[in-house]
Amino acid sequence: MLDVAAAPSPAKDADGRRRRSQDSRARIVQAMLELVHAGETSPPAELVADRAKVGLRTVFRHFNDMDSLYREMSAVIGAELQDVIAQPFKAGDWRGRVLELVQRRASAYERIAPFRRAADVHRLRSQVLEADHARFAALARDILRRELPAEAARDKARFEALDMLLSFEAWARLRRDQGLSAKRTVEALELAVAALIAGFDAP
Repeated sequence: MLDVAAAPSPAKDADGRRRRSQDSRARIVQAMLELVHAGETSPPAELVADRAKVGLRTVFRHFNDMDSLYREMSAVIGAELQDVIAQPFKAGDWRGRVLELVQRRASAYERIAPFRRAADVHRLRSQVLEADHARFAALARDILRRELPAEAARDKARFEALDMLLSFEAWARLRRDQGLSAKRTVEALELAVAALIAGFDAP
């Protein structure tokens, strides 16, 4: 006689398949992140599958195009950056807070640098990466504008110069092209930022 109670229900089977699918997806995203952080700007699907310990067909089944994978990766990176953004400022004056932005962003840039380099390689072919780049740049500008006095924010030339100095591109230029250590890069940027904000008349 068939033991109906012992037979797995269709609902349980579906739940099990869903959990396995979610686990595979998470492992693929993690594998991609690890490979990018290791310096692989364009990890091939075969390498991702091997790192995630899933079949190649599983990688393609979860991600029909690379943009869907970039979207998943961006969510993980975005969560890391939110931790940095959420940190309260220690300085009580605006000049101190703007200088703090150098150190705060330095920490974030060090963490996301490999991903940003990989993203820049593919950005012109990816609407997801292009949108993420624009969103990140806009957020950085908004944070800077928020911390500046209104008069200082209206000084367009100085504002744009500050925005450039606090950008990932300035950080990457000093770190990679000019070969500075993270500490020396912070010192150079703090020197330049301090010189710019010293010229503002706002208290």
